[in-house]
Amino acid sequence: MRLTFYGATQEVTGSMHLVEVNGKRILLECGLYQGPRDETYTRNLHFPFDVASIDTVIISHAHIDHVGNLPNLVKQGFRGDVWSTAATRNLATYMLMDSAYIQENDVEYLNRKRKRAGEPPVEPIYTRADAQRALEQFVSVGLDRAVPVADGVELTFYNAGHILGAAHVVLSIKDQETGKQTRLAFSGDIGRAESSILRDLEPVGDADVVIMESTYGNRLHDDVSQARRLLRDVVNTTSRRSGKVIIPSFAVGRTQEVVYALNQLDANGDIPRVPVFVDSPLAVNATDVFRMHPEAWNQEVRDFLMEDNRRSPFDYPQVEYVREARRSKQLNAMPGPAIIISASGMAESGRILHHLKNNIEYSQNTILTVSFMAEGTLGRRIKDGMKKVNIFGTPYRVKADVVSIEGYSAHADQRELLLWASQFDRSRLRKVFLVHGEPEPMKTLTGKLQESGIGSIEMPTRGQSFDL
Repeated sequence: MRLTFYGATQEVTGSMHLVEVNGKRILLECGLYQGPRDETYTRNLHFPFDVASIDTVIISHAHIDHVGNLPNLVKQGFRGDVWSTAATRNLATYMLMDSAYIQENDVEYLNRKRKRAGEPPVEPIYTRADAQRALEQFVSVGLDRAVPVADGVELTFYNAGHILGAAHVVLSIKDQETGKQTRLAFSGDIGRAESSILRDLEPVGDADVVIMESTYGNRLHDDVSQARRLLRDVVNTTSRRSGKVIIPSFAVGRTQEVVYALNQLDANGDIPRVPVFVDSPLAVNATDVFRMHPEAWNQEVRDFLMEDNRRSPFDYPQVEYVREARRSKQLNAMPGPAIIISASGMAESGRILHHLKNNIEYSQNTILTVSFMAEGTLGRRIKDGMKKVNIFGTPYRVKADVVSIEGYSAHADQRELLLWASQFDRSRLRKVFLVHGEPEPMKTLTGKLQESGIGSIEMPTRGQSFDL
């Protein structure tokens, strides 16, 4: 059996790992790489292996860095099954179609510039038609149900608690050449020990080989209850000024968490009855999927709905979900107080840019960041306290309050990663591969794992293979 790592190697994007056994090639994830524009286009367009040789794909969850290049794989000739949970498939419907739409629009804009420069046009990495074909190859599997996916290979999904539908992947493998049995556990992205909406993550049991994410291997998160208190304070303070709270938020997971927190605060009478607008077509569609899967909600949510007579965690009288661009534009002329939750989460594109442009120069307003902000993004510049920022190429003075809440991350922190790793019997565990993390968090986590008794840990580089 051989493992080769092609993405999320000492970085947190483009997850993609290849398992070769019994003459079959199983791809764990097919994520979109997100980085500098030229590198992103080239790396996503060209796979580092023969696409036609891939027999099956397994997806842990629907985030774009884990599933986003699947339409290109299908476009280039992959015809096998794509295994996921039902909720992941449902979310992927919107994630992949949205990704394809963005790529088509970006290429259209780029080609206008290339035409003026006398350069030949380029094509999108994939289109909405490619995304549709990819979605038709999904096969949905319930949690805790072992299914054969290749000769001598059985797949079982376990709840990962990260986002709706997210799963740990366990492969029970019998190498037909050597007769050797191997239990391979791939963490996907590991959720928090306690989620505000989703059921707690499940242990996967013992394993011989583990592929483990390490995103926050060197930090601890704020408490979720503390995040809710900060949200309460921001809403109350801004409302007293008749201002607007503008929240750049990831469309999947983060938006739903914030709306649920506002729902709870409203039910308890902790905030005034402020109108809340969720202004992101992808977030609106993703919330529909969250509503479709109440089996994934935890007991706290069920108790809240019963006690406060609420229809769902994501609906109460003050909330409006905005699809039409016309309605989105009306929000900018609407007086406060109000709360506007919009994408993109890093404030790099989408409707959030219009809300920032129209509200950032007024001191009664608050810009509230609840998502990870990558270096160099507009959201990061605002979060870091810059007094002047460019939006659509025009400079704007930052006069609104800027507040950050760090407690809403869907990724396990260092303590929670170590807790997840503690389930494995050290006498059985042969190897741990750390992925989906930058070098510094990986190194820190490596030291902590070694202190816990794990001896053999690798931090693979892109294209590196291991025979097991």
